[in-house]
Amino acid sequence: MATSSSFEKVGECLYRNPSNGCYYALVKIRGKQIKRSLGTKVLPEARRKLRDFKGDLARMDPEAGQITLASLCERYLATVQHQSPKTIRRKVDIVARIKRHWGETAAGKVRKSDVLGWLAKFSFGEVSYNLHLGAMRAVFRLGVDDRLLATSPVDGVREKRRSRPIRSTPTLTEFTAIVHSIRSQQLSDTAAESADYVEFLGLAGLGQAEASSLRWQDVNFERGQIVTFRQKTRTGFAIPIYPQLRPLLEKRRDAAAEASGLPSPAPDMKVFRVADAKKALAAACRRLNVPNYSSRAFRRMFITTALERGVDVKVVAEWQGHRDGGKLILDTYSHVRAAHSERMAELMTMQSCATAESTENTSDGLQ
Repeated sequence: MATSSSFEKVGECLYRNPSNGCYYALVKIRGKQIKRSLGTKVLPEARRKLRDFKGDLARMDPEAGQITLASLCERYLATVQHQSPKTIRRKVDIVARIKRHWGETAAGKVRKSDVLGWLAKFSFGEVSYNLHLGAMRAVFRLGVDDRLLATSPVDGVREKRRSRPIRSTPTLTEFTAIVHSIRSQQLSDTAAESADYVEFLGLAGLGQAEASSLRWQDVNFERGQIVTFRQKTRTGFAIPIYPQLRPLLEKRRDAAAEASGLPSPAPDMKVFRVADAKKALAAACRRLNVPNYSSRAFRRMFITTALERGVDVKVVAEWQGHRDGGKLILDTYSHVRAAHSERMAELMTMQSCATAESTENTSDGLQ
């Protein structure tokens, strides 16, 4: 960068890019030249950031150049052990790929082009790409924070924009047929249990994690409320016992009480004895010749139905345990909102305006 005619030297170790006005640092420490964007177009601020950058470099661990990327990965894994088992397994797998590729390569020798080349080797989609990039970013950021690295080669690498396909969502007719098909399998010992489980997913709009962990102490028939826990966001929330859901829960409550010989099931007893119904669901979809719907599809069906019936987006978001006021649902279900908007637009006719004016005039005459 120092020799490039496109950059202007404005001070010791300080350069300016005339094309965008941004300032850059170029510092040499222990025989290694390090460059970094200072992220500002203001000269006094650039000088202050340059001093801070030099100070950070001076405080770097003298042994920093010896640490391998594999060792840095192990440090990173030690910091994520509090996360969910599924998340830990995913990150362990990604770290294993990193270590296989780079082996004992010094972390300080990895360049941005190396990271981009490694990511390009895989044929995965946007989600997997972003997960691998996120792990690399976290590993190198840890090295920078621990003063083992001066900069991260992943800085400035952007995530891939995720596509937003409209996924297959069952109609209410298909949902009813699937539940009936599962329940009618006489040779299955868990047919009724699996059918109730799938029916609950669609009628309550909850996911497998919430349904499989639900206990009778979480269901309050008097208040008409279910208290549950959203595993993805690690937050508790409550949903109403919807009119469409109450008969199913009352049936299961009465059956559980009768089986235990008590007036009501034990509070800590699980509402469902199955943890999922994947096999039963897949078999029913094959029998009915409908798309191979997953449990998430029934959650989408619930949200879609609620929006189409005019339920406020913010309320639907609360029922899903979201804390964003409905932003995610507005983004994800824009195709549903468009149809609803078209139906509402049909109400905006001159006839409706004349009727409203007539009603207003009549009201004024009565005063």
